[in-house]
Amino acid sequence: MAPNGRRKSVSGSVVKPPPPPKLAQASLHRTLSDISLNFHREEKGLGTITEVEKAKCECCGMKEDCTMEYIERVRAKFLGKWICGLCSEAVKEEREKKEEDGLEGALKEHMSACLRFNKLGREYPALFQAEAMRDMLRKSVRRSQSISPKPMSTIHNKPAISRTSSCMPAITRDLN
Repeated sequence: MAPNGRRKSVSGSVVKPPPPPKLAQASLHRTLSDISLNFHREEKGLGTITEVEKAKCECCGMKEDCTMEYIERVRAKFLGKWICGLCSEAVKEEREKKEEDGLEGALKEHMSACLRFNKLGREYPALFQAEAMRDMLRKSVRRSQSISPKPMSTIHNKPAISRTSSCMPAITRDLN
């Protein structure tokens, strides 16, 4: 064989090798992908590929691509409602905070918060923030009332700081 990849004939002349047979490009790609798909399935023990569907969260309205098996597992876990991963974590935390309400109470609480946000927060974010601040203030007042040992009637009747004498004589004495 010659250094450039061509063969020499018996007579000494260089002969070009015949070109490889041409295959249709589409059939080559299809065959390659079918073979590799079957190879990967056998190698990893994968079953059939399941269809992916868009599922809409019943709390916040976000859509995710999920398999039917996953959707069914989430619905079984959350009382027949499909909720996204972010909302499911919020429901779990709400459930931990208020153990007496259980899963149903936590789910109801979170869904009402999401509904309130979707109605007001998306269209009027400043109003939503003001409402959230108002709610925080109400909660802090309730907490301080429950902690305070004195009844509220005695607190409002007394002035917070009482004066024993006037400070005017001391000021006038310093000016002289």
